[in-house]
Amino acid sequence: MRCIIKFSKRNNTVMGEVMNGDSMKGAVDLLTLGITRILESRPGVTDVKFVEKEPAERHVILSWELKHCCILPEDLRDFYLTTDGFQLTWSTKFDGQPVPLGSMVINSVCALSPLCESPLYSLPSAPTLADLDSESDSEGVESQPVKPHFDSRSRIFELDACNGNGKVCLVYRNVKPRLVAQQCEVWFLDRALYWHFLTESFTAYYRLMVTHLGLPEWQYRFTKHGPSPQTKQWSCLYRPITSSCDPHTDQGEPFLNKLDPNRAFRGKAKLPTPKKKIATQSTGAQRGRNVGASTARK
Repeated sequence: MRCIIKFSKRNNTVMGEVMNGDSMKGAVDLLTLGITRILESRPGVTDVKFVEKEPAERHVILSWELKHCCILPEDLRDFYLTTDGFQLTWSTKFDGQPVPLGSMVINSVCALSPLCESPLYSLPSAPTLADLDSESDSEGVESQPVKPHFDSRSRIFELDACNGNGKVCLVYRNVKPRLVAQQCEVWFLDRALYWHFLTESFTAYYRLMVTHLGLPEWQYRFTKHGPSPQTKQWSCLYRPITSSCDPHTDQGEPFLNKLDPNRAFRGKAKLPTPKKKIATQSTGAQRGRNVGASTARK
């Protein structure tokens, strides 16, 4: 599936455009029928459910921006003016019973809340998330931007809780106190509280979410650890073209199968005859030759 997703405004209304070859469909078709058709064509997929939501009011978006002193990117603002959030789930049949598997979620404007700590860790002597920041963490890799901070240098908002497997966040980095933040990116915070860069725009992240069909832990494909073996199996089953079910790992290293089938599955070798039996047989043969020689002399 190859598509280009754009959220644009025409005649004071927000419309979604999908360009797949010569065809163009609305954002509603993209968010519902387009994805559901792809999912239902997969083997064993059942219970595809899409929660239809009304567009967000413009004053709600403006109130959020004033409250958090941040400007939503244009594509995300137009997305909320099209639908106030996104939720699509699907299951797969396992042993004849439906098992929940895929989940695509984008929080609504009201649920786009700042990343905060649990009240259980609000004691005066308790460590905070800011204690996890270090100078080494602030230095980014050449191919990736500088990692976000848990302190006032960054403003972080939760886009998706990922069913407890981490958090997809909208991150404003290098912000200044009492100044409006405008530039943001999409990052993934894993369960070990390590940051992993995903995309520079919301549209790019949305395309990734659709491409991965909301499979569990799909965000871990963009980490150095990678997803779990079970997730890789689901990915090979439902994404046979784009998943890494070829003989290479996610790090690009060749997969080496160290099992030698010629040694593991060949027939059992014949055991050598014990030495005592060999000696007994040779003695009996010698006696037989002696008896035969004595009989011949007679």
